[in-house]
Amino acid sequence: MPLVTDATGNELTYKLIGLAMEVHNKIGYGFKEEVYENAYEVHVEYEGENVATFYLDLFPNQQVVVEIKAFSHQLTNDELAQVINYLKATGAPVGLLFNFGRRRLEYRRVFPAKDMKPVQRIGRDDVERSIRE
Repeated sequence: MPLVTDATGNELTYKLIGLAMEVHNKIGYGFKEEVYENAYEVHVEYEGENVATFYLDLFPNQQVVVEIKAFSHQLTNDELAQVINYLKATGAPVGLLFNFGRRRLEYRRVFPAKDMKPVQRIGRDDVERSIRE
């Protein structure tokens, strides 16, 4: 029995992890992300206006946000922040973050916190802006 049970009762997330392992084993690692994903558009609205559009890699049963990466390096907090933002935008109860870019499939289950706020990723433009200020 798992220590933590997600909102899907772990059934859907276990199945998705198993399928990801199967794909990783059959077609291998290191392809571009597009080989492993299928985009799903999500709009974020504020006062009736579209303020953001996210493209989720997969959103099975509209319950699990699935983000796919194909990096040769290990997953970082930037990728985790992306999944947390997607969880906030969709209201989904759980996310899965996969990295198909390594010899062994890397994955993480991500749960939203209560009163979760989106995590800001620090990009190159933000760093350059703070240096100039």
